[in-house]
Amino acid sequence: MTALRERMIDDLQLRGLSESTQASYLQAVRLLAEYYHKSPDQINEEELRQYFLYLSKVKQVAPSTLTVALCGIKFFYENTLQVHWNAFQLIRPAKEEKLPVVLSIDEVHRILSCVRRPRFQACLTTIYACGLRIHEGTRLQVKDIDSGRGAIHICQGKGNKDRYIPLPQSVLEMLRQYWSTHRHPVWLFPAVHKLGDRSISEVGPVQVWNIQRVFQRALQKSGVEKEATVHTLRHSYATHLLEAGVNLRVIQAYLGHASLKTTAIYTHLTPKTDEQALKSIEQVMEHLWG
Repeated sequence: MTALRERMIDDLQLRGLSESTQASYLQAVRLLAEYYHKSPDQINEEELRQYFLYLSKVKQVAPSTLTVALCGIKFFYENTLQVHWNAFQLIRPAKEEKLPVVLSIDEVHRILSCVRRPRFQACLTTIYACGLRIHEGTRLQVKDIDSGRGAIHICQGKGNKDRYIPLPQSVLEMLRQYWSTHRHPVWLFPAVHKLGDRSISEVGPVQVWNIQRVFQRALQKSGVEKEATVHTLRHSYATHLLEAGVNLRVIQAYLGHASLKTTAIYTHLTPKTDEQALKSIEQVMEHLWG
């Protein structure tokens, strides 16, 4: 590891960014350096402009990908190198207004029923039942389960924020039953490796990529023809709560969104919301004519 990379890692950690964000920013700078075949501190402003033109015009990367590249590279130059270029003010990825994929309750059940191994089924079920981000789900610890309050304590979630999320009784019972099969003192979903005929729990939690792989296999096996990911379970959780009449601000707190505007996207994902609104409009307007 180069001294420059170590310095950037230190800066990222000082800023308090999540591990996944740190990895994305480091990759963005690495790809820039690989494109020019030289250290990023040897790249000038014009080369930087040409690189972003290449990403947008030649590679035609998605706006979200371009945004991550911009944020990572800008962080490196302005914080690690203390260089401030006008080019960063010009680069503005187009805003995406795509609605996320949402599964019906039946589709969620069909997918989860295709997950055979208890560790993965318990983890994915908890992610859906509590609307967790994948890193929050995989890194749950035994101490995070507050059975007395019927809640899960998410410690240092996105933005280093703590929050409590209701834990359905049925899911609590499932977690108790699953934990009794391994009794790991720390991790609720510990990583496991084979040693002969035995499965041995490792020190750390189950790997994110492992959960993603299992979900994709279950999705294919279920016959659900949607481009879903593990994160789709979180979108589906929020939509299903909204359809059940849960207040939007309550859902915002459960999801850990900083802005209600982020949570409000789910009002565009549910036909039931439109049906309820239409009924209300009909009632208000029924005596308008006649």
